[in-house]
Amino acid sequence: MEINRALNTKFAEIFGPRNTTQYFSPGRINLIGEHTDYNGGHVFPASITYGTYGVAAPREDQKVLVYSTNFDDLGMISFDLKNLAYDKKDNWANYVKGMILKLKEAGHVIDHGFELLVEGTIPNGAGLSSSASLELLVGVMLEDLFNLSTDRLELVKTGKKVENEFIGVNSGIMDQFAIGFGAVDQAILLDTNTLEYEMVPVKLGDYAVVIMNTNKRRELADSKYNERRSECEEALARLQKKLDIQSLGELDEATFEANTDLIGDDTLIRRARHAVTENQRTLEAKAELVKGNLAAFGKLLNASHHSLRDDYEVTGIELDTLVDTAQAQAGVLGARMTGAGFGGCAIALVQEDKIPAFENQVYDKYLDVIGYAPEFYVAHIGSGTTKMG
Repeated sequence: MEINRALNTKFAEIFGPRNTTQYFSPGRINLIGEHTDYNGGHVFPASITYGTYGVAAPREDQKVLVYSTNFDDLGMISFDLKNLAYDKKDNWANYVKGMILKLKEAGHVIDHGFELLVEGTIPNGAGLSSSASLELLVGVMLEDLFNLSTDRLELVKTGKKVENEFIGVNSGIMDQFAIGFGAVDQAILLDTNTLEYEMVPVKLGDYAVVIMNTNKRRELADSKYNERRSECEEALARLQKKLDIQSLGELDEATFEANTDLIGDDTLIRRARHAVTENQRTLEAKAELVKGNLAAFGKLLNASHHSLRDDYEVTGIELDTLVDTAQAQAGVLGARMTGAGFGGCAIALVQEDKIPAFENQVYDKYLDVIGYAPEFYVAHIGSGTTKMG
């Protein structure tokens, strides 16, 4: 990956000429394994070539100055290392504060300020994990600038802590893990219970992953996310009256179906069924990709979406319109929503030479049904967070 010279120039304009270092942190897509992370199942994410760039230089005082080209209207945000409390008016800079605070709490020494310019190429609100991308960017930058004796797993766990304890979002570890450990042309099969993981080659041949952005902001996602999470916890609690399990991810489909009477509530059964079947699909997806069976992998993507729509009920008309239209196009092996749902993005596995026609057809249908336009991005699987030089 090339150093972004224009960003170095921008840094000099804003902060003055400095000896700077540049970093890159990707966004992520989850190929399959949706809403399984907090149910003790497997996820199958990959880091992508869209992401967050950072240019940084140390200061000698206790001040931290940050600037994002994505939020020019906010201008420069500054805070002091002696005051790392969450402050709503500091907007995105709270992620920077949170990483500093949590690393300091873990015993790492961060004893002077710095300047940081950030530019993200991840579409805002698309659900490709711009917050985790920023967290890992800051983590790797701090590790480098302050020579911290940390490792990648600690930075990943620190990012999750920032999300959960500092920002207040009750999310799992998948996003930070995918972004921290990502590698070119490889996805990560991660057991969210044990954090055991396996790098799996993703050889798509003449196919590519097309990200389809609904352009609907996910206002509902957080409240529905917490609702789904508690529904799954309730289903698990009812199953645990008889079954010796710690998570829904431990169940195979047959055992689950044989014990649905323990749950005794149709909605809760459907929520738990998604968690169980999606975990099985994720393991099957890995096996099919290893065999190079892209057609079977595509069918699993379709089945994942149907389960998210019918059992988990987190899709909505925008995502369903995109996915149903995508699945019907020539050269498409499969499509599904990805992320929390209720907006955000879907992905489709599309033959590369059919992508222009695919985008036109899906665009027209979506505009006709929804009334505004979607956006498309061809995703390539790229490296995890890295110092560029």
